[in-house]
Amino acid sequence: MQTLFDPDRHEPLTDVPWDADAAKKAIATIATDAIAASRDGVWPAHPLEDGPIDEGRTLYMGAAGVLWALTYLAEQGAIPNDDRLQRWATALPALYDSAPDTGSHVPSYFLGEAGVLLVALRAEQRQNWLDRLFDVVESNIENPTLEALWGAPGTVIAAMFADELTGDTRWRQAVSRNLAFLSSVWLHSERCGCDLWIQDLYGRTEPLLGAGHGFAGNVFAYLRALHWLPNADAELVLQRAVHTLRTTATIQEDLANWPPVPEIDHFLVQWCHGAPGIITAFGPAPPNDDLDDLLVKGGELVWRAGPLRKGPSLCHGTAGNGAALLTLFSRTGDSRWLDRARRFAMHSIQQVAAARETYKQGRYSLWTGDLGVAVYLWRCLQGEGGLPSLDF
Repeated sequence: MQTLFDPDRHEPLTDVPWDADAAKKAIATIATDAIAASRDGVWPAHPLEDGPIDEGRTLYMGAAGVLWALTYLAEQGAIPNDDRLQRWATALPALYDSAPDTGSHVPSYFLGEAGVLLVALRAEQRQNWLDRLFDVVESNIENPTLEALWGAPGTVIAAMFADELTGDTRWRQAVSRNLAFLSSVWLHSERCGCDLWIQDLYGRTEPLLGAGHGFAGNVFAYLRALHWLPNADAELVLQRAVHTLRTTATIQEDLANWPPVPEIDHFLVQWCHGAPGIITAFGPAPPNDDLDDLLVKGGELVWRAGPLRKGPSLCHGTAGNGAALLTLFSRTGDSRWLDRARRFAMHSIQQVAAARETYKQGRYSLWTGDLGVAVYLWRCLQGEGGLPSLDF
């Protein structure tokens, strides 16, 4: 029998019960430390970052993500407002222009200019930024990576947020053009027996399944825009997506997981690859018995595997896995998923504290560090699913 998760990548769940006051205190500690550590709107890299970019600007692990989180928490009343947040956000586009994180301008939502512009636009709507964001989204339509972090599925999300900010019809048209291209390259695989995209990424060409770099992240873009699609198109998208999800799942009794690449005997349990990201990506989907059966089995796998040893982050840590449990609470209304998500939250608080003790600094990023954990804790307090910079 296949092993659906590697026990060595996980650790026992803390026995500390849910404590709302402890969650609020952790949010305040993370936010206060982040603001204090700012170098006039940018932040130092952490030793654990892969190829650390000191004072990065982008959404995934740079200043745009930190400012997104701090601004969101202030708007929610989770932390006091700080006037510097708006100033730092509006300075970001010029900072990115002067020193792009990757060494050159790229349109990526998570790792490039689109995310930077959107964070600035949330602080202040400037026509030149809106026009530039539109050009960036349009330029990224045929990005060969065909995945969310670099490609069109990510910049679709940027366009949808821009539409929410402005109501300008051009954003809806941009989303339609992006999804039309993605549909044209969403092709049937005879070998796998389902419909997949082929990712061209980091020197490898293969069909990936996860939320970070593959099928699930692409489908999420459709699901976020589902209310804009004709009914027949929306039904077809859901039908194709659920069929692929069922075909590529490995199911053992009440558990399910998905490998990074179809037909390989290797499984991860984190947002970017595996059941947690599958669950959060399909969170916006309409009710569907076959889909919900798969997602619940995936949730049982996340719970059975336990917190990740790698740390507390959203992308590949305990908070991202806990976010999947929150998504199941939102979809099913079953309180056990909220209880489980909150148990993961208490564990993530301990992991943040332990890492600070080890490295003598916080990890200042949204998707790989402490700020994503703070937002996750707030969502646990509210009992609401969804991921920052994707769902809300």
